[in-house]
Amino acid sequence: MLVWFCVAVLQAGADQTYIVKRGDSLYGVAGKHGLSVGELAERNGLSKSAHLYAGQRLRLPYSGKPAAKELSHAAPAIALPAAAQRAISRAPVRTGRWKYIVIHHSGVQTGSVKGMDRYHREVRHMENGLAYHFVIGNGNGMRDGQVSVGRRWVKQQDGGHLASEEQNRHALGICLVGNFDRQQPTAKQMQALRALVKALMARCDLSAAAVKTHQEINVIGTRCPGSKFSSKSFKDSLR
Repeated sequence: MLVWFCVAVLQAGADQTYIVKRGDSLYGVAGKHGLSVGELAERNGLSKSAHLYAGQRLRLPYSGKPAAKELSHAAPAIALPAAAQRAISRAPVRTGRWKYIVIHHSGVQTGSVKGMDRYHREVRHMENGLAYHFVIGNGNGMRDGQVSVGRRWVKQQDGGHLASEEQNRHALGICLVGNFDRQQPTAKQMQALRALVKALMARCDLSAAAVKTHQEINVIGTRCPGSKFSSKSFKDSLR
Protein backbone atom coordinates (compact mmCIF):
# COMPACT_ATOMS: atom_id res chain seq x y z
CA MET A 1 0.00 0.00 0.00
CA LEU A 2 1.31 3.46 -0.93
CA VAL A 3 2.24 5.48 2.15
CA TRP A 4 1.70 9.23 1.75
CA PHE A 5 4.77 11.31 2.59
CA CYS A 6 3.00 13.52 5.12
CA VAL A 7 0.79 11.11 7.05
CA ALA A 8 1.31 13.33 10.06
CA VAL A 9 -1.19 15.83 8.67
CA LEU A 10 -4.48 15.66 10.52
CA GLN A 11 -7.68 17.54 9.91
CA ALA A 12 -8.16 20.27 12.50
CA GLY A 13 -11.28 22.28 11.84
CA ALA A 14 -10.79 24.78 9.02
CA ASP A 15 -7.01 24.41 9.23
CA GLN A 16 -4.82 21.31 9.18
CA THR A 17 -2.12 20.35 11.66
CA TYR A 18 1.33 19.11 10.67
CA ILE A 19 3.53 17.31 13.20
CA VAL A 20 7.15 18.22 12.57
CA LYS A 21 9.57 15.37 11.88
CA ARG A 22 13.32 15.37 12.47
CA GLY A 23 15.09 17.30 9.71
CA ASP A 24 12.06 19.40 8.75
CA SER A 25 12.53 23.10 8.10
CA LEU A 26 9.98 25.89 7.84
CA TYR A 27 10.57 26.39 4.13
CA GLY A 28 10.52 22.62 3.50
CA VAL A 29 7.16 22.14 5.21
CA ALA A 30 5.77 25.19 3.41
CA GLY A 31 6.90 23.86 0.05
CA LYS A 32 5.38 20.42 0.61
CA HIS A 33 1.98 21.99 1.25
CA GLY A 34 1.96 24.70 -1.42
CA LEU A 35 2.47 27.59 1.00
CA SER A 36 4.94 30.42 1.18
CA VAL A 37 7.25 30.61 4.18
CA GLY A 38 5.54 33.88 5.13
CA GLU A 39 2.07 32.27 5.19
CA LEU A 40 3.21 29.37 7.33
CA ALA A 41 5.25 31.54 9.70
CA GLU A 42 2.43 34.06 10.16
CA ARG A 43 -0.16 31.35 10.86
CA ASN A 44 2.05 29.95 13.63
CA GLY A 45 3.39 33.19 15.11
CA LEU A 46 6.94 32.41 14.01
CA SER A 47 9.68 34.36 12.30
CA LYS A 48 10.62 33.28 8.77
CA SER A 49 14.00 32.10 10.05
CA ALA A 50 12.59 30.06 12.94
CA HIS A 51 14.01 26.57 13.57
CA LEU A 52 11.62 23.66 14.04
CA TYR A 53 11.88 20.72 16.45
CA ALA A 54 10.57 17.16 16.13
CA GLY A 55 7.05 16.82 17.54
CA GLN A 56 6.20 20.50 17.12
CA ARG A 57 2.68 21.11 15.78
CA LEU A 58 2.22 23.57 12.95
CA ARG A 59 -1.10 24.93 11.73
CA LEU A 60 -1.49 24.85 7.96
CA PRO A 61 -3.91 27.38 6.42
CA TYR A 62 -6.86 25.49 4.95
CA SER A 63 -6.55 25.17 1.16
CA GLY A 64 -9.91 23.56 0.43
CA LYS A 65 -8.20 20.27 -0.42
CA PRO A 66 -8.76 17.08 1.62
CA ALA A 67 -6.23 16.30 4.30
CA ALA A 68 -3.31 14.08 3.37
CA LYS A 69 -4.88 11.28 5.45
CA GLU A 70 -7.74 11.22 2.94
CA LEU A 71 -5.29 11.12 0.00
CA SER A 72 -3.41 7.98 1.01
CA HIS A 73 -4.08 6.30 -2.36
CA ALA A 74 -3.23 9.34 -4.48
CA ALA A 75 -0.14 9.47 -6.67
CA PRO A 76 2.76 11.09 -4.82
CA ALA A 77 4.17 14.39 -6.02
CA ILE A 78 7.45 14.23 -7.94
CA ALA A 79 10.24 15.09 -5.51
CA LEU A 80 13.16 17.35 -6.33
CA PRO A 81 16.45 15.38 -6.54
CA ALA A 82 18.27 15.36 -3.20
CA ALA A 83 21.34 17.20 -4.53
CA ALA A 84 19.24 20.06 -5.90
CA GLN A 85 17.19 20.22 -2.70
CA ARG A 86 20.38 20.47 -0.63
CA ALA A 87 21.70 23.25 -2.87
CA ILE A 88 18.48 25.20 -2.43
CA SER A 89 18.48 24.64 1.32
CA ARG A 90 22.11 25.61 1.88
CA ALA A 91 22.28 28.75 -0.24
CA PRO A 92 22.54 31.95 1.87
CA VAL A 93 19.31 33.53 0.61
CA ARG A 94 18.67 37.00 2.04
CA THR A 95 15.14 38.07 2.82
CA GLY A 96 13.75 39.90 -0.22
CA ARG A 97 16.74 38.93 -2.39
CA TRP A 98 14.59 37.48 -5.20
CA LYS A 99 11.35 38.82 -6.67
CA TYR A 100 10.85 36.64 -9.75
CA ILE A 101 11.41 33.14 -11.08
CA VAL A 102 11.78 33.30 -14.86
CA ILE A 103 11.37 30.32 -17.23
CA HIS A 104 13.33 30.04 -20.49
CA HIS A 105 13.98 27.49 -23.20
CA SER A 106 17.42 27.10 -24.75
CA GLY A 107 16.07 27.34 -28.31
CA VAL A 108 18.07 24.27 -29.43
CA GLN A 109 17.32 20.59 -29.02
CA THR A 110 20.65 19.57 -27.47
CA GLY A 111 22.43 21.25 -24.59
CA SER A 112 24.40 20.90 -21.39
CA VAL A 113 25.43 23.13 -18.53
CA LYS A 114 29.08 22.89 -19.61
CA GLY A 115 28.26 23.92 -23.18
CA MET A 116 26.01 26.79 -22.12
CA ASP A 117 28.62 28.01 -19.65
CA ARG A 118 31.32 28.00 -22.35
CA TYR A 119 29.06 29.86 -24.79
CA HIS A 120 28.14 32.52 -22.25
CA ARG A 121 31.79 33.05 -21.29
CA GLU A 122 33.42 32.92 -24.70
CA VAL A 123 30.74 34.30 -27.03
CA ARG A 124 28.65 36.55 -24.80
CA HIS A 125 31.66 37.49 -22.63
CA MET A 126 29.87 36.96 -19.32
CA GLU A 127 32.37 37.03 -16.48
CA ASN A 128 30.26 34.69 -14.34
CA GLY A 129 29.52 32.24 -17.14
CA LEU A 130 26.19 30.40 -17.30
CA ALA A 131 23.48 33.08 -17.36
CA TYR A 132 20.90 30.91 -15.56
CA HIS A 133 20.66 29.73 -11.98
CA PHE A 134 19.26 26.31 -12.97
CA VAL A 135 19.10 24.16 -16.11
CA ILE A 136 16.75 21.21 -16.76
CA GLY A 137 17.75 18.61 -19.36
CA ASN A 138 15.63 16.90 -22.03
CA GLY A 139 17.67 13.76 -22.63
CA ASN A 140 19.92 15.32 -25.29
CA GLY A 141 23.18 16.38 -23.64
CA MET A 142 21.69 15.99 -20.14
CA ARG A 143 19.40 13.36 -18.65
CA ASP A 144 15.72 13.92 -19.25
CA GLY A 145 14.41 15.89 -16.25
CA GLN A 146 17.91 16.35 -14.76
CA VAL A 147 18.11 19.50 -12.62
CA SER A 148 21.55 21.16 -12.63
CA VAL A 149 22.33 23.90 -10.16
CA GLY A 150 24.43 26.79 -11.48
CA ARG A 151 27.08 28.83 -9.67
CA ARG A 152 24.85 31.88 -9.73
CA TRP A 153 22.44 30.16 -7.32
CA VAL A 154 25.14 28.70 -5.09
CA LYS A 155 26.85 32.10 -4.80
CA GLN A 156 23.56 34.03 -4.90
CA GLN A 157 24.74 36.10 -7.86
CA ASP A 158 22.58 38.20 -10.16
CA GLY A 159 21.25 36.48 -13.25
CA GLY A 160 22.37 37.18 -16.79
CA HIS A 161 19.26 35.90 -18.56
CA LEU A 162 17.21 39.10 -19.02
CA ALA A 163 17.88 42.21 -21.10
CA SER A 164 17.51 44.50 -18.07
CA GLU A 165 20.34 44.60 -15.52
CA GLU A 166 17.88 45.82 -12.90
CA GLN A 167 15.61 42.81 -13.48
CA ASN A 168 18.60 40.47 -13.43
CA ARG A 169 19.39 41.62 -9.90
CA HIS A 170 16.14 40.17 -8.61
CA ALA A 171 15.20 37.41 -11.08
CA LEU A 172 16.14 33.74 -10.84
CA GLY A 173 16.55 32.09 -14.23
CA ILE A 174 15.59 28.50 -15.10
CA CYS A 175 16.40 27.22 -18.59
CA LEU A 176 14.83 24.08 -20.05
CA VAL A 177 16.86 22.50 -22.85
CA GLY A 178 14.80 22.39 -26.06
CA ASN A 179 13.03 24.49 -28.67
CA PHE A 180 9.43 24.83 -27.55
CA ASP A 181 8.35 26.53 -30.75
CA ARG A 182 8.92 23.12 -32.36
CA GLN A 183 7.85 20.68 -29.69
CA GLN A 184 6.60 20.62 -26.13
CA PRO A 185 8.93 20.10 -23.17
CA THR A 186 9.11 16.49 -22.03
CA ALA A 187 6.90 15.21 -19.23
CA LYS A 188 9.96 14.71 -17.03
CA GLN A 189 11.12 18.27 -17.69
CA MET A 190 7.74 19.64 -16.60
CA GLN A 191 7.70 17.46 -13.49
CA ALA A 192 11.19 18.64 -12.58
CA LEU A 193 10.31 22.25 -13.33
CA ARG A 194 7.28 22.16 -11.05
CA ALA A 195 9.25 20.58 -8.20
CA LEU A 196 12.07 23.10 -8.63
CA VAL A 197 9.79 26.13 -8.81
CA LYS A 198 7.80 25.01 -5.77
CA ALA A 199 11.04 24.57 -3.80
CA LEU A 200 12.27 28.01 -4.86
CA MET A 201 8.93 29.63 -4.03
CA ALA A 202 9.14 28.20 -0.52
CA ARG A 203 12.84 29.04 -0.04
CA CYS A 204 12.55 32.60 -1.34
CA ASP A 205 9.08 33.29 0.10
CA LEU A 206 7.48 33.92 -3.29
CA SER A 207 3.95 33.30 -4.53
CA ALA A 208 2.89 31.84 -7.88
CA ALA A 209 2.45 35.41 -9.13
CA ALA A 210 6.24 35.78 -9.06
CA VAL A 211 6.67 33.03 -11.67
CA LYS A 212 7.08 34.50 -15.17
CA THR A 213 8.09 33.34 -18.62
CA HIS A 214 10.90 35.18 -20.43
CA GLN A 215 8.45 36.77 -22.86
CA GLU A 216 6.22 38.03 -20.03
CA ILE A 217 8.94 39.96 -18.23
CA ASN A 218 11.71 40.83 -20.70
CA VAL A 219 11.92 44.51 -21.69
CA ILE A 220 12.74 43.47 -25.28
CA GLY A 221 10.25 41.30 -27.18
CA THR A 222 11.00 37.56 -27.27
CA ARG A 223 9.13 34.32 -28.02
CA CYS A 224 10.95 32.43 -25.27
CA PRO A 225 10.02 29.87 -23.95
CA GLY A 226 8.11 29.19 -27.18
CA SER A 227 4.52 28.73 -28.30
CA LYS A 228 4.32 25.11 -27.15
CA PHE A 229 5.14 25.89 -23.53
CA SER A 230 1.79 26.16 -21.74
CA SER A 231 2.39 28.98 -19.30
CA LYS A 232 -1.19 29.12 -17.98
CA SER A 233 -1.53 25.43 -17.17
CA PHE A 234 1.89 25.37 -15.52
CA LYS A 235 1.11 28.38 -13.33
CA ASP A 236 -2.28 26.93 -12.44
CA SER A 237 -0.50 23.79 -11.19
CA LEU A 238 1.45 25.92 -8.70
CA ARG A 239 -1.59 27.35 -6.96
